[in-house]
Amino acid sequence: MTDTRRSRCPIANSLDIIGDKWSLLLIRDMLFQNKRYYKDFLHSQEGIATNILADRLKRLVESGMAQKLKDPSNPSRPYYEPTQKARDLAPVLIEYVRWANRHIDDTIEPPAAFLEKIRQRFAA
Repeated sequence: MTDTRRSRCPIANSLDIIGDKWSLLLIRDMLFQNKRYYKDFLHSQEGIATNILADRLKRLVESGMAQKLKDPSNPSRPYYEPTQKARDLAPVLIEYVRWANRHIDDTIEPPAAFLEKIRQRFAA
């Protein structure tokens, strides 16, 4: 098996999986907003295009960040579940929020109770 990574750098390897414009937002939606269905992701405020959404969900499944499952009530309607690999990013996303609140004007500052709830929910 050939190793296709650019390097052994942990940041470079992480960016290869989640470093595009949309993947972390989809993970955010799964983890913090409990979005599961294609239509739910499509209606996120950032306005992802349908072709990009399909591609990013496929990549998240291929990289082990999400599972694509069949809805028991409607098998033709798949939904997506974050894997433990994605759940392990919750503290990183919380730190992204904190960083943005400190350094980027006019970003939404989530209530401290929300961040604590997320932290507890995903505590290792």
